[in-house]
Amino acid sequence: MSADKIIVITGASSGIGADMARLVAAKGWTPVLMARSVAKLEHLQNEIQHDFQVQAYRYKLDVQNLDEVEDVFNRVEKEIGPIHVLINNAGYGIFDYFLDAKMEDVKGMFDTNVVGLMACTKAVLPEMMERREGHIINIASQAAKLATVKGSVYAATKHAVLGFTNSLRMEVKDYGIYVTTVNPGPIQTNFFKVADKSGQYEKNIEKWLLDPKEVAQKIVKTIDKPVRELNLPGWMEAGSKLYQLAPALVEKLGKKAFSQK
Repeated sequence: MSADKIIVITGASSGIGADMARLVAAKGWTPVLMARSVAKLEHLQNEIQHDFQVQAYRYKLDVQNLDEVEDVFNRVEKEIGPIHVLINNAGYGIFDYFLDAKMEDVKGMFDTNVVGLMACTKAVLPEMMERREGHIINIASQAAKLATVKGSVYAATKHAVLGFTNSLRMEVKDYGIYVTTVNPGPIQTNFFKVADKSGQYEKNIEKWLLDPKEVAQKIVKTIDKPVRELNLPGWMEAGSKLYQLAPALVEKLGKKAFSQK
């Protein structure tokens, strides 16, 4: 893979997306920033170019808009060059009991977290397969393995991401393309400002929240050393594995913890 890698990051305007962009630039690679907020992208682009003396690019993108996805990725390849790494980071959650969930929120989460992620992946695959190199990193969640109360829809989207990624990995293996799933637990970002407007869930799990900069570092590290899965933190992954073996027991013992929302 080229030493001057072109790294596309969706959902790059804040949180771990922005942190990953900074780390990519620190390595001398070319970050391509995508998100809906033009103002935030422009601020980050200027920051990166000033701090790291690296050219950064920005593209307004709503991954729910499939025509826009196709157009933007075509522009990247024409204006910058072949994409070496795609980090599908765009996503969000809204926590509700399913009975109270609004179907427009259900559709929105699936359109962003699943369909949008697939559309971005499909946009880069032909060129990666032709070059017989590339790396796709899909940000899923520990919710893909261990569901909780009021997380039914969000967990369903992340289960879908995990299933899709596992299948894709087998499909592109012979083309020299790496595929990584990242399954983090709760991260200290603005995610919960949307997911749980009451603030109660974030308050309840405050001591367990992951540092976004540490998560970003571990993800960017997989670009040089690709792995099948990155699971954070380790103790939560152990709980997920136990859940696969004895779901009823884990649900019984963890009832209080699973109801923190």
